[in-house]
Parts: sequence; C-alpha cells; structure tokens
Amino acid sequence: MSPVSMGVLISGNGTNLQSLIDHINAGNINAKIKVVISNRKNAYGLIRAKNNGIDTAYIDKKIFKDEEEFNRAIMYELKKRDVDLVVLAGYLKILSSKFINEYKNKIINIHPSLIPSFCGKGYYGEKVHKAVLDYGAKVTGATVHFVNEEADAGPIILQRPVMIDESDTVGSLQNKVLKIEHTLLPEAVKLYCEGRITIDGRKVSIKE
Repeated sequence: MSPVSMGVLISGNGTNLQSLIDHINAGNINAKIKVVISNRKNAYGLIRAKNNGIDTAYIDKKIFKDEEEFNRAIMYELKKRDVDLVVLAGYLKILSSKFINEYKNKIINIHPSLIPSFCGKGYYGEKVHKAVLDYGAKVTGATVHFVNEEADAGPIILQRPVMIDESDTVGSLQNKVLKIEHTLLPEAVKLYCEGRITIDGRKVSIKE
C-alpha cells in the first residue's frame, strides 16, 4: 500500500508534529508528510519540518480580505501536493466550512481535554488546563477527533485520561497531557493510514 499523503497545520512549537515525524521515520506510520503549513511566521514547527526535508508554507491571514480567502490559500498548498489527510497539530485557527467539506472525514485534530468537557470556542492551549484546574476536575486527558463545522465536536477517534494531582499547576498539567498527546495522535493517524477507521454518524469504530 502506498503511503498516505499528509499535510500538517501548526501554529507553534510543533511537538506533536515532531512525534508524527519520528513515527513515520521509524516506519510505524504508512504516511508521508508533503507539507507543513503555519499561520505564524516564527512557529518553531516550521524549523522542525525543514530539518526533516519537509516542504513548508507560512500563510499570513493579514494579507487576505477574509477567512474564506485565507482558507483557500491553505487548500491550494494542500491540493497542489495531492494531500489526502490533514492533521491539525496545535493549529489555533478555525477552518472554513468549505475547507471542512472539501476534506470531509479527512481532517484529524488533537485537543488537550476529554471532549465534550473543556472544549469548543475559546478552549485552547493553557486556557484548557486553567479551566480544568479552576473547575476542580480530578481527571483530564487528550482527545483525537475528526473535524466538523463545530469546534471540537467531530466524531471521536481516541481518548486517553490523565489524573490530576492537587499539586498540579497549569504548566505541570499541560506537560502531563502533552506526553499523552505525543502517543495518542500518532496512534490515531496510524489507524487512519491503515484503513482501520469507519464512521457511522458520531461513532467511530476501529477494526482489529
């Protein structure tokens, strides 16, 4: 089976991107990252990609008249490389409806909580972990899901819990969840690339 052509969207450090690169290089995932796209010029994830010989693109939203044009520019970069799977690895922008429909059930996102808790509009990065601690939750975790038109509301592929200690801070909890993300995202991408995922409404089934 030929490798799945992947495009990865990032906004920052790119540690989840690095985890994907490492798993692909080790032969654990049958995929090839064709391009890494960032909406931030100084995102360190772009350097990670370049260090591994992967094409990169910085797309500045400010030069476009609206979100639709901005998203169209991203799709152009994906389509000219025949990308089949789009992975959001710390990408902090909302995708347009047209983008989502164009890649229906072919966009995977990682979120740092157990959806449907602490997710949706405004819940990203450290804000998620602060909300979890402020609420007094005892368990949090990470979720990998398909992307639909509602933020963090697409069908769930995999979830993994993380126990919260009374001594946890926003920073310590973020680090604990990030470690889980680094294994969960590659695991979900691997399942997708092996054709083991089926979707029925909101339910995702995984073939043995």
